[in-house]
Amino acid sequence: MECITFLGFALDFFRDFSARYPQFHLDFWLVFGFIGQVMFTMRFIVQWIASEKKKESVIPVSFWFLSLAGGLIVLFYAIHRMDPVFILAYLPGNFIYLRNLYFIYKKKKVSPNLVQ
Repeated sequence: MECITFLGFALDFFRDFSARYPQFHLDFWLVFGFIGQVMFTMRFIVQWIASEKKKESVIPVSFWFLSLAGGLIVLFYAIHRMDPVFILAYLPGNFIYLRNLYFIYKKKKVSPNLVQ
């Protein structure tokens, strides 16, 4: 029930914001871009929680999945907007995230006993 209340509040907020600022259009791409940015930001929270649990700096596999998913979504949003700054900011990182996931799963395949 709280989720529905929050969703209603969010929709009302964006409607009011759109009425005050006509250049702001709440559409699929804007929501899509926000979702990507939230996913990209969540990776730091996941990393922080994992590090606090172990009392040392660790990077869980979910960090790389959130980085990749959020980075790709924001990249697609930037391409749709034709924004070269954000395209160049998010394009190279996705290759790094994929490469790190490749290393993680390659290591697990070679030595399945070494689970992080």
